[in-house]
Amino acid sequence: MPIDACLRAAALVAGLLLAAAAAPSGRAADLTDDQIAAYSMATVFAEGAALENSLAALAARGDPDIAAALILGLRYQGAGQARVAEAFGAITGSDARDWFTAMLWQQAHPEVRPHASYRRLKLAVLQAIDPAFMRFFQGTGAAPDRLRIRLEEITWGGVRVDGIPSLDFPKRIPVREADYLRDDDLVFGVAINSDARAYPLRIMGWHEMFNEVIGGVPVALAYCTLCGAGILFETLVEPRREAFVFGSSGLLYRSNKLMFDRQTDSLWNQFTGQPVAGPLADSGIVLKLRPVAITSWADWRARHPDTSVLSLDTGHRRDYGSGVVYRDYFASPALMFPALVGDERAVRRKGFVFGIRTAGAARAWPLSVFAGGRVINDRLGGLDVVLVGRAETRTVRAYRRDGRHFTATEDPARLAGPGGAWAVGEAALTGPDGTRLPRVAGHISYWFAWDGYLGVQSTLYAPP
Repeated sequence: MPIDACLRAAALVAGLLLAAAAAPSGRAADLTDDQIAAYSMATVFAEGAALENSLAALAARGDPDIAAALILGLRYQGAGQARVAEAFGAITGSDARDWFTAMLWQQAHPEVRPHASYRRLKLAVLQAIDPAFMRFFQGTGAAPDRLRIRLEEITWGGVRVDGIPSLDFPKRIPVREADYLRDDDLVFGVAINSDARAYPLRIMGWHEMFNEVIGGVPVALAYCTLCGAGILFETLVEPRREAFVFGSSGLLYRSNKLMFDRQTDSLWNQFTGQPVAGPLADSGIVLKLRPVAITSWADWRARHPDTSVLSLDTGHRRDYGSGVVYRDYFASPALMFPALVGDERAVRRKGFVFGIRTAGAARAWPLSVFAGGRVINDRLGGLDVVLVGRAETRTVRAYRRDGRHFTATEDPARLAGPGGAWAVGEAALTGPDGTRLPRVAGHISYWFAWDGYLGVQSTLYAPP
């Protein structure tokens, strides 16, 4: 059923609630919780006089705890949007006139807690869009006091559950059969225990998730096209005996996808690898990051001639052509969904950065500092790192350096360091005497995402 038809059907629920709630008597501040619930429902689902009367009653009450309900109205109301915007301004003092800017106001005001009836309204909206969304909000794990993110900031991303289908143990082909790829096509390159695989972004942009076992290690790559981040997670978490298998929920948080695991239907923050709603919300699980490199197909193929690569035979019908998926969004400086943006003086919101997080620190390096190929020796908290990057292919690999200093050579697969030439590998930086400095997991993302999702203070590298 089309989304507008679903919402019209849900309007029947609002009508019943309005009929059940007695008209307010006395002062507007004396509205009962049932009346507030009914009028809130009407801001999204009602029309005409029912909408007008409800908005008037809520505006006269004047409490911003109803702002989250009005924001839903701004997105789904249709013809009544302008009247909802007036009520929103009267209650909040904001000049926001549409859903996008009102959501930014809401993100900036975490002190405003929604009325107790908001949960019922939010779930009614989500159920009208796709009844399968309810699987993520069952039981105590999805109660407001158990959520790790604000319910009012969970938004619909425009697709239903699994509307962006994950690739689960997809078909792969050898290099000689990958004639569909151009040399300059970008791929996610993963190598674990000498098992090298390539996942082209032109395919992964349509699926945003794969579940695999690579080199004997269960992993999932979660690619949020909206925030430009492809993050590789280990999916077997002790003491569990079964690896998690992830899919795309169709829901977003601050323009970042919320993935879900198919075992418990918990929602997870794609950026942090932590469950935020559902049975695992209080588990304390943080998925371990694994190194992944974005690079050109030509470069990955040269480094790993025995690599396998995704087949176009994915089981789904999509246009997997170069530069097709999300073409307009990738070319635009604007965000598709609302998210507050921090300081843009050094890096614009959709400028790429390479980020590393450790137990005690986090840092981002603007991709632009790797223009033309660059080696950077740096220190992150108590960790010495060396980064080897090339901005043109969006490639950065990081390694521990433990006090050593490295410089570039004419061969991008070699660094000059103590004792001579060091080999740049997927697992480690290897010295001429066999010393191995392990790779440090990090990933590319848009600056607005790195700056807004971590929940911890991060520094931004500035060239000397």
